[in-house]
Amino acid sequence: MMIEPILFVATVVRTQFRGAGLTNATGFFFERGGRLFLVSSRHVFFDAAADHQPDAVTIDLHVDPRNATRTVGFTIPLYRDGKAVWRQGEDSGGEIDVAVIELDRSALPDPVVLRALRPADLAGDDEAPEVGTPLLIPGFPLGFHDQLHHLPVVRHAIIASSFGMRFGGEGYFLTDARTHRGSSGAPVVMRLPQNERGGEDGAETETGFKLLGIHSARFDVGSREIGVDEALGLNCAWYADILMVLTEQG
Repeated sequence: MMIEPILFVATVVRTQFRGAGLTNATGFFFERGGRLFLVSSRHVFFDAAADHQPDAVTIDLHVDPRNATRTVGFTIPLYRDGKAVWRQGEDSGGEIDVAVIELDRSALPDPVVLRALRPADLAGDDEAPEVGTPLLIPGFPLGFHDQLHHLPVVRHAIIASSFGMRFGGEGYFLTDARTHRGSSGAPVVMRLPQNERGGEDGAETETGFKLLGIHSARFDVGSREIGVDEALGLNCAWYADILMVLTEQG
């Protein structure tokens, strides 16, 4: 049975402190120049406002290309010699809720079955999608997923603000989607038409998607009267081009 590659891009991220579980979130794999990274929301790794200060995260890795039920937990310490191992985003508007951790390939199980998005999968200036363009968000809302095959579920979304414009001066755009806790750090992707999935040699791309953003959190307004007004159903997705800064060599 063929499993769509995009489902192997996302992984559950379980945070912990001194071995005790804290929260569930979502992360995904990004590869650049042979280096492999785990990407998630920065607040998954550290959130001072919520007093969330885990010292490690564990992700699930598939280890059998013929059997998706076989996985192992892979634990990543968040500090080394007292220093954070993640790199977080920042621009002229302030902090960006995106962070990456470089993974040591030699420490990964052998074999390991995963898919990684790449710089070529980022949307270029000439590929800016329009408002209302359908998107997908593979992740682990409230920790829910296929627990037998350890695969994410996918929520549908649309672009809800002008793509390429910094909404309110911040480095994100808005999506209209039903999301929950646990989806933080999920990739926000756009499916490519079948005739646009081929590379220079005509081979299909790794996933068949363009990466537009990283889901952060639901967007709410202070003027909403709880119990009277429904939540907006809008979400912040930080522009994915921040990954080109966070994954630079050096």
